[in-house]
Amino acid sequence: MTKEESNQINFLDLTVIRNNSNLQINIHRKETSTDTVIHYHSNHPIEQKMAAFRYYINRLLTLPPTQEGRYTEWATILNLAKNNGFPTEKITRLKTQLVTHLQREYTPPDNPKKWTTFTYYSPAIRKITNLFKNSTLGIACNPRIQFSNK
Repeated sequence: MTKEESNQINFLDLTVIRNNSNLQINIHRKETSTDTVIHYHSNHPIEQKMAAFRYYINRLLTLPPTQEGRYTEWATILNLAKNNGFPTEKITRLKTQLVTHLQREYTPPDNPKKWTTFTYYSPAIRKITNLFKNSTLGIACNPRIQFSNK
């Protein structure tokens, strides 16, 4: 069981800091965490490559970390992107999109989409999925997995 030390305790992926009159939250990474996500140049759909960054940035934007914690986490996200071949501009653009999205009010869609999956063989599959862009059919991509017979 984790014990509180110096008025702070790590719980799941958070550090909770107890001050005299309030609690502060920062993002915590365990010592065993790696800085590995799906590499930018791997043969996966871009949505799957960006999923980890979407999660990290959403967590940064929706949790109330301290100002110092916010800067530290953003630097960690950018470093993670760099170590996995992602252009920094792409991650910064994603953060801007997520900030804009969080500021908009949510209105549920009139016609909810029905979903199906396609196997992702190459970026050319995007041309096929774009045919369904304005329809009520959503396309999710599964990466192509190759097994060897050794």
